[in-house]
Amino acid sequence: MTGPEILAVVMVAAVIAALMAGYPVALTLAGVSLIFALSGDAIGVMHFAILGALPQRIFGVMTNEVLLAIPLFVFMGVMLERSRIAEELLETMGRLFGTLRGGLGISAVIVGTLLAAAKGVVGATTVTMGLIMLPTMLRFGYDPRLAAGTVAATATLAQIFPPATVLVLLGDQLGNAYQAAQLSKGIFSPRSLTVSDLFAGALVPGVALVALYLLFLVAVAVLRPKASPALPHDPKAPKGVALLRRLAEVLVAPLVLIAAVLGSILGGIATPTEAASIGAVGAVLLAARKAPLVTLLRPVCETATQIVSMIFLILIGATMFSLVFRALGGDDMVHRALSNLPGGANGAVLAVMLAMFLLGFVMDAFEIIFVVVPIVAPTLLAMPGVDPVWLGVLMAVNLQTSYMHPPLGPTLFFLRGVAPPQITTRHIYVGIIPFVLIQILALLVLWFAPALATALPHAIYGQ
Repeated sequence: MTGPEILAVVMVAAVIAALMAGYPVALTLAGVSLIFALSGDAIGVMHFAILGALPQRIFGVMTNEVLLAIPLFVFMGVMLERSRIAEELLETMGRLFGTLRGGLGISAVIVGTLLAAAKGVVGATTVTMGLIMLPTMLRFGYDPRLAAGTVAATATLAQIFPPATVLVLLGDQLGNAYQAAQLSKGIFSPRSLTVSDLFAGALVPGVALVALYLLFLVAVAVLRPKASPALPHDPKAPKGVALLRRLAEVLVAPLVLIAAVLGSILGGIATPTEAASIGAVGAVLLAARKAPLVTLLRPVCETATQIVSMIFLILIGATMFSLVFRALGGDDMVHRALSNLPGGANGAVLAVMLAMFLLGFVMDAFEIIFVVVPIVAPTLLAMPGVDPVWLGVLMAVNLQTSYMHPPLGPTLFFLRGVAPPQITTRHIYVGIIPFVLIQILALLVLWFAPALATALPHAIYGQ
């Protein structure tokens, strides 16, 4: 390992140490990179002038049409959250399944899946589910651990279910890496990887994950009935046709919106950015049925702006980090390390998956996508037998797992902030463990059955 490469390793360690000390992510990435760029220039191992490429990189980010989908999808999710559509869905689904043992948990998973497909933002889904579903489950005698674990795990489906913001960002980063990998092999008419490919690839694994969650809740209801009791009979609650009519009222509009967004993308009618604009307008129309838009638009725009600003500020910091890391020869070092691992491509992918999982303890999914993926993906995608869609979905499920893994999973902190007083941190940590194991099982299945991720996009797009 050369002197500049040692400096690159120290820079990565410094970033992780600063993050663990609690410094803001975007400022940490940019600040540490600036310090090491100055140090590298001072000792003559790199030229500080390399940072002159930063403004052009930032301009490229801001004019990237694919990334324009992010603010639109975030706006859609926040608007749906503020319009109380989620509350109506949870209430009605609870009445539909609540008379069964484990029915409230099943309702939480089903509604959480719909919210994940409609919002695409984990934080918003966690807060909504935590505020509405947790108190209800506790009031009717659910085990606090089971209730907390169900809500936390279901909320993280927004990481993997289209139109997840994680998939949009992964699609953009992996698309660039896939072209670079093909060019490095002398293929000058490279195939492309799009966000639509990842949306199609994530659909089947996402549905399979929901099925596994439901099977676990049914098993708990059978084996530990006291942990997930049925709701007592309520003579005032709507029944029969009245309940079905109420279900149709609250369910049809969100389903139409989801179908319009995903259907237009998968059907090739619209790009993800165009579909995101459809979703944003649709969310506004749905919200207008519930409350005056004048009272909604300002808080929705403020919240959406805060979320989007955070994402793009991290992206700018990560862009600076990547520039300095490459200038120090870090990408060549990573390429050699992955290429020399035992097991070939499988060994390299496994090592990257393990590293991403561990980094999830100290870094957010967005940071991992912006920092790690551009460095390792070109090398992985240049190896024989590594399908870009499979790799992208595998990364997304892995990031979803790290998002809810104790002790530092962000979802756990979101839930802790809105949980009732009787839900302790221990309840959340213990309750999430079975769902983390289910996630790891899903990763193993996806590893040995890549067709779960690749069959649908290949069938739709013929690639």
